[in-house]
Amino acid sequence: MPPVALRAVGAGLGRTGSHSLKIALEMLLGGTCYHMIELLPRPEHVPLWHSAINGSPPEWDSMFEGFTAAVDWPAAAVWRELSEAYPEALVILSVRSSSEAWWNSFSQTILPVMQRGPDPEMAAWYAMASDMLERLTPDYADKDACIAAYEAHNEAARRSVPPGRFLEWTPSDGWSPICAGLGLAVPDEPFPHVNTTEEFRAMTGLDQPDGVSTEP
Repeated sequence: MPPVALRAVGAGLGRTGSHSLKIALEMLLGGTCYHMIELLPRPEHVPLWHSAINGSPPEWDSMFEGFTAAVDWPAAAVWRELSEAYPEALVILSVRSSSEAWWNSFSQTILPVMQRGPDPEMAAWYAMASDMLERLTPDYADKDACIAAYEAHNEAARRSVPPGRFLEWTPSDGWSPICAGLGLAVPDEPFPHVNTTEEFRAMTGLDQPDGVSTEP
């Protein structure tokens, strides 16, 4: 069976409602949406993403076999390449209500995970994630630099993607814009809202006394 082409590519960075977006796209498209949580049980994909982030993309169709969309990091780091590889895909730029809101979430979740340093079993993942964040900005631990990079990333997507295949979306927008962009009916059920800052910190062990976790 030939691989299914991605129908949606997420340009939005992590902590922009991308996990909720993943679940929503899976409900709409009837397939799995690639997201960082799909990478964790696939360590063989880590070097492929690392190479892509450093300018040598893999054979995308092989890596995305069985997937119908891709959002969140690491896909968001190479959204241009993915949008070119899948020219029919809707490009979804997920954003927070403000740059400050995004930084507040990022600085309480992803940033402390990276600053905690790699678990030996996750060394390759950390190396990939470090290059991924440095592609955004080498100063990703600095608030002003990181916010500026977030805003520049978003503006590049707004400028680069033709209006007919571009959707800027916030979690509060819910189903309607996504369904309109994909040409699908709005489901008769609530939009999924998951992975709050508190949930992320609990999942990654950031609120434990020693900050130890088995998952990045």
